[in-house]
Amino acid sequence: MKEYTEKELQYKAEAYCSSVERCPSDVTAKLHQWGASPEVIEQILTHLERERYLDAARYSRFFVRDKYRFNQWGRNKIVQALKMKQISSAHIADALAEIDEEEYESILRKLLKQKAKTIKAASDYERNAKLIRFAIGRGFGMNEVLRYVNQSDSDVYSD
Repeated sequence: MKEYTEKELQYKAEAYCSSVERCPSDVTAKLHQWGASPEVIEQILTHLERERYLDAARYSRFFVRDKYRFNQWGRNKIVQALKMKQISSAHIADALAEIDEEEYESILRKLLKQKAKTIKAASDYERNAKLIRFAIGRGFGMNEVLRYVNQSDSDVYSD
């Protein structure tokens, strides 16, 4: 493995952060992989934050928006993923506050509608149980899911 100078590591880290939004834990892992010492990692992270290559709050906002819009994840799954990336609770809360409620509920309704078409169940109870398990697995909260699953309106599940 090639030995890098601190300056080379800093340039590599800047390039790494420039390509897509990164969180501090990802950058730390990459620097560690490149052979940087803990002291050098700390110095480079400070530099990246000072120069705005790295911003945990910005990362959290982008992560939340992408995951609920494109991956159709619920809040619980998003929070869990951010915690695994060692993002602070304050940054997580701020990012979740930016979720557009109408869009979020629309995504949940659409997911439930699509899933309902593919479920084979002997009764409404069995179908609802499968829908609830599916939506909770996607990270939506029980109360959010029940609001739509318990609606007796047949238009929730039909075209």
